[in-house]
Amino acid sequence: METGHAKAVSIRSVALRVGVTPPSIYLHFADKDALLDAVCARYFERLDEEMQQVAADETSNLDRLRAQGMAYVRFALKTPELYRIAMMGEGRLGSDVDVTLNSSAFVHMCNSVESLMAEGVYPPGDSTMAALELWTVAHGVAAQLISRPYLPFGDVEAFAERVLSAVCCGQIAYGVMGPDVSPTEAVARIKGQARG
Repeated sequence: METGHAKAVSIRSVALRVGVTPPSIYLHFADKDALLDAVCARYFERLDEEMQQVAADETSNLDRLRAQGMAYVRFALKTPELYRIAMMGEGRLGSDVDVTLNSSAFVHMCNSVESLMAEGVYPPGDSTMAALELWTVAHGVAAQLISRPYLPFGDVEAFAERVLSAVCCGQIAYGVMGPDVSPTEAVARIKGQARG
C-alpha cells in the first residue's frame, strides 16, 4: 500500500520490515505471490463486515442487495492496489482470497438473493448464479473505476448506484417476462404496459 504497486514488494523488503531473514519467510509462504495472496485474504475479511454493516441499515431485501454491491465497490476504491492484486491479477483456483470471499461476503450476497426469491421479487432459480451476476457487475464497476479513472464517469458513487440498481431491477424484469425475452421484446412489452 505504501509503494502503490505490487512489483515494488520483494521478499527481502518484507523480511527487513518485519525483522526476519528472507529465507524464514519461505517457511510460511512458497513465494511472493502466496504472501500477497495471504495479505489480501486478511484484508478481504473486512469486506464481509462492511457489506453486512450497510445491509443491516436497509429495510428491504432488494435495497440490502444493492447496498451490499455498493459496499463492494467502495471497499475496492478505498485501497485499489490491494484490490488490483487480489481481484484483477491472474486467478489461482483455491487462493486464500477466493476461499475468504466464498465463505463470507459471497455467502451473504447469496442469502440476500435467496430472500428475494422467497419473497417472489426475483424469479425462482439458482441463487448462486444470480448472486454471481451481481458480483460480476460490482467487480466490473470497481475494476473500471480503478483501472480507468480518467473515463467520464462523473460522480463515481452515482455511477455505481445506477449500474447496480439496473442489475438488481433487471432480475425483477426478467422474472416477470422470462429470461429468454430479447432486449427488444422486453422494451416493447414495457412500453405496451406503460401505454395500457
